[in-house]
Amino acid sequence: MSLTENLSRIKERIAAAAERAGRNPEQITLVAVSKTKSADMVRQALAAGQLEFGENYLQEAAAKIALLAGACRWHCIGHIQSNKARLAAEIFDVVETIDRLKIARALERHLGAMDKIMPVYIQVNIGREPQKAGVMPEDAAALAREVAACAHLRLSGLMAIPPHTLEAEKSRGYFRGLRELAAELSHTLRLGDNLGLSMGMSGDFETAIEEGATLVRVGTAIFGGR
Repeated sequence: MSLTENLSRIKERIAAAAERAGRNPEQITLVAVSKTKSADMVRQALAAGQLEFGENYLQEAAAKIALLAGACRWHCIGHIQSNKARLAAEIFDVVETIDRLKIARALERHLGAMDKIMPVYIQVNIGREPQKAGVMPEDAAALAREVAACAHLRLSGLMAIPPHTLEAEKSRGYFRGLRELAAELSHTLRLGDNLGLSMGMSGDFETAIEEGATLVRVGTAIFGGR
């Protein structure tokens, strides 16, 4: 199948999953994960109507974004080192991977200098995996409180990558856990119902949608393997 056909099929699956859960498909954002993919492939996706793209590696993203400036919205979905916070603030529209106060403060400082407000997500290590980034669930409230107090960071939700499994159903409990954590934080921090959930990838995004995802990050099912 072509990239355009892949995108169309993914959107159909998103709509079907939303309907199964009694949700409005329009409330779910598809982020096409374009890491390791060329600017030409991004252009193809753009031509097919895809406007939100996710990148993991800042240097690769910077080169791509320079070629496609203003054409779409770019999400940072990779780990940010504090010495790269300025570049992240400059090139991205959304950062989904805030997992420690040091990064939040660095982004806040650089965004303040640019007079730019950025939607951000807190990355939660929902599976408590030592090799993965993300704040532990019990520490998420303290970090969320600090992020919510930053003038140039708009706390938009939580993001997680559950432990890898070939069976989507095995991720359901982790997705549900992130949803419950978001509800708890919304109540504790008096954020209303405004916290989104960035969860679900190529192999499990339908399950994530059934558990409340408002944003899914899909790469391989759109662009193919590396």
